Amino acid sequence: MQDYKELLSEILIDEDTLQKRVAELGAEISADYQGNENLLLICILRGGVPFMVDLSRHITVPHMMDFMAVSSYGAGKRESDGNVRVTFDLQTNIKDKDVLLVEDIVDSGNTIASVLGMLETRQPASLKVCALLDKAERREAVVPIHYRGFTIPNKFVFGYGLDLDEYYRNLRFVGVVDLEKYNPD
Repeated sequence: MQDYKELLSEILIDEDTLQKRVAELGAEISADYQGNENLLLICILRGGVPFMVDLSRHITVPHMMDFMAVSSYGAGKRESDGNVRVTFDLQTNIKDKDVLLVEDIVDSGNTIASVLGMLETRQPASLKVCALLDKAERREAVVPIHYRGFTIPNKFVFGYGLDLDEYYRNLRFVGVVDLEKYNPD
């Protein structure tokens, strides 16, 4: 795998801007759930982990965490194939809990819409979405995003949880892939 600097065309969102917005989201969520002791954050693995960890540190109300892995992308693919598969399910019963689904990016919306539909059948008290990145111009499915970090253009991004062929999730910024230099094969 190449050094990420060779594949980076631009830094779309720098670390300071990311952390400032995550803190703002945490404060907003804390205010909205004040007095609530039934908040459950569900992180969609793997991309949402850095975001959820940072977000959780800024949420001042008591909350629980759980994880779920779903897949609709294949290795090296930039777009969902539309076939959503649960590869790791929740360990927590969400019935009567206030669920906040934490996602790294909402693109077409098809994956998150499928997950929301599945979670709704489990009868949570409430179900909301917190997305770090919203690629709104690519939306195919209606997805209610209650907490939005950034609306971004239709660019292939990586870093801060988002991978490039499973690498570079650890970067502290969101960068744009230089498609002229990137060859997934």
